[in-house]
Amino acid sequence: MTNHPSKVAVVTPWYPTAQHPFRGAFVQAMVDATGPGTDMSVFHCEEWGHRQPQGPIADAYAKLLTRTHNPPRFVPTVGGARVTHVPIPLTVTPRYAEVAKRHAEVLGQVLQGRPMPFDVVHAHVGLSSGWGAINNAGPDTKVYVTEHASFLAKLLDQPDAREMYDELLHRVAGFYAVGDRVSRPLIDAFPHHKDRIELITNPVSFREPRPAPVTELRRWLYVGTLSQLKGVNWLLEAFARCHAEDDSLRLTMVGDGPLHDELVERAKVLGVSDAVTFAGVQPPEKALKFFREHDLLTHASRFETFGMTIVEAAAAGLPVLVTRCGGPQESLAGIESDAGEMVEVEEGSDALVEGYRRLRDRFPHDVDLARARRILDERYGYETAARDHHRVWFGAEHG
Repeated sequence: MTNHPSKVAVVTPWYPTAQHPFRGAFVQAMVDATGPGTDMSVFHCEEWGHRQPQGPIADAYAKLLTRTHNPPRFVPTVGGARVTHVPIPLTVTPRYAEVAKRHAEVLGQVLQGRPMPFDVVHAHVGLSSGWGAINNAGPDTKVYVTEHASFLAKLLDQPDAREMYDELLHRVAGFYAVGDRVSRPLIDAFPHHKDRIELITNPVSFREPRPAPVTELRRWLYVGTLSQLKGVNWLLEAFARCHAEDDSLRLTMVGDGPLHDELVERAKVLGVSDAVTFAGVQPPEKALKFFREHDLLTHASRFETFGMTIVEAAAAGLPVLVTRCGGPQESLAGIESDAGEMVEVEEGSDALVEGYRRLRDRFPHDVDLARARRILDERYGYETAARDHHRVWFGAEHG
């Protein structure tokens, strides 16, 4: 890969930590894909919400920053990059503009009021990290933003946040969405910026092929938050119904969330406690290992802007049973039946059960996981992501 002497910074509200090993895994993948050959620094600006008056805490923290981040302390991370973790203490608030301003303020304190010493800054999420970047970058720094947020509708309903987002789109050197579900509301809200809103891939590693192909759809896997939005309640109900037909089926749920205790109790009521494993939150490398130890990824989400775990499953040679919840239709376009089975988003377990039966009946003779993997590697693999980002940052000659 060509070396790029330019200094690059990535600013993000999410990045995996020991406490939250899943949070921001897609940003970590972007760093892993694009970092080699660059001089890259990651600013992980993690929100620490509280309900106390902002003034005294903010003042004390500003003084503490001068001791702990003078200069910022970086540690090695993936892709040959380095990362510094910057806590952002703020009062819990639904006001997106206030949160974005707080990010900009704290990042400025870390930089001691000096412009970011980078040629390129790539921020994840317009409000807050993008706002922090454009308000701390030097006059010659090119600032780019990738938007992933699923909460854009709520943000755009707030006049002050909407005004800030309009200004952000005007000031950045480039703006990218991870899919149509993200770009569409922004184009509707800011039609005068429609030519500035482009698409860019969320990278997924295809480096480790599955040691042996899947031969039966017996071991189900779910990876993600245990929440209503992810449809895990209907997934458990669907599994119980399919388990009643075939008691060799097993389900592993990797992750945690507000529905954990309810799901554990429901599994007991359904009589499938012995067949369901709640594996808890796992670091990304362990989660990827689960993909290679199971036979079917199940994903019953109500809404996704991209659906990274679906592509990760295909990268691991795993068929998928997934709802048509937005992002998956884009990522699996043209290869839906090769990758597995897609079902409609419904409030109930019927669609999932029927989808599983269809997939079971046509597997493996009417599924082409190798083709799905090859095409998805071309769309979302590390080489594609590095080429696309480097072309943006360094010019067409690096495409």
